[in-house]
Amino acid sequence: MASNRPAPEAPFVPSQRSSSDSETFGYGSYHGDEGPWQEWNPTEESIAPVRGKHRVAKQRTGGGGFARSSTVLGVGVIAAFSAGGMASANTGKPPVSISMPDLPSVGSLISDDDSGQDAGPALANFGSEAPAATDQSGAADAGEALRERIMAQAESQQTQVADRAQAAAEATAAKAEAAAVAKAEKEAEAEAAAAKEKAEQAAKEKAEAARLAELAKQYTLPTSSYTLTATFGQAGAYWSSGYHTGLDFAAPTGTLIKAVHSGTITEAGWAGSYGYRTILTLDDGTELWFCHQSSISVSAGQKVSTGDVIGRVGATGNVTGAHLHLEVHPGGAADGIDPLAWLRSKGLNP
Repeated sequence: MASNRPAPEAPFVPSQRSSSDSETFGYGSYHGDEGPWQEWNPTEESIAPVRGKHRVAKQRTGGGGFARSSTVLGVGVIAAFSAGGMASANTGKPPVSISMPDLPSVGSLISDDDSGQDAGPALANFGSEAPAATDQSGAADAGEALRERIMAQAESQQTQVADRAQAAAEATAAKAEAAAVAKAEKEAEAEAAAAKEKAEQAAKEKAEAARLAELAKQYTLPTSSYTLTATFGQAGAYWSSGYHTGLDFAAPTGTLIKAVHSGTITEAGWAGSYGYRTILTLDDGTELWFCHQSSISVSAGQKVSTGDVIGRVGATGNVTGAHLHLEVHPGGAADGIDPLAWLRSKGLNP
């Protein structure tokens, strides 16, 4: 820490003060309680020489010279004390370098030239640092560059956000489009399958119609000018089994009965409750029973073709009126099947 050498105490108290001394020390009169005072002129031994390139001029013994030298000494003490105090206060931090500017006017202030020049303006700037030269244009350019970097970064972030949003929207649209395409394809496949199935069904129906048309050429209805009065399986007390076992074609007595299909007559004669009955056996073994005839036109063992007359409608046996009772027994089985369904399967529509 910089410090000044203490000045020696005054050896005596002056008995009388002149007006010039009062003006020098700034008092209107002497005060005894302020201690003994004497005029003190600094010498090279009592004050440290000024460092640097400035020299200390020879001190004058006059009142004005002492005032100027005291002012310079006080300023130096204050500067040194300030530097030392700051250094000691900041003990927890590294020492701060303090530069003391050169005082080009100090030498002139304490020189032998008693020109009466005012020292105030020269000391006014003592201890103040000269403003650092700043390149304002360079700072402005740096600030502008920083601003441009920030704006570019913000724009880049906004662009990235927009790009991500656009990518998400495109992905959603692509997903929706793919779903729509898949749905359309599925619907198209379903429609194609339905159309194919419909076409196949139509083809089957057409083939069946063609087959039935061919069969219809080979099969015929057993009589004409008839009315269906009782169907297969119909319940009633008229039948010993409790239900009807055939299909009844009601027609006037004497109406012709024809062979439904080509085959062989295996039975022709009286059959009890069936009256006069003729049995026609087809090539596949199916037996057709023609019952309640008024007369029989064929005999057993005879070959017949489709449409040949085999008898006439009558009312023989267990009947309530003239009609043809037709039964169908596949393979000669004792139990018959529905004659209406069988005739339809051969392309006939009773």
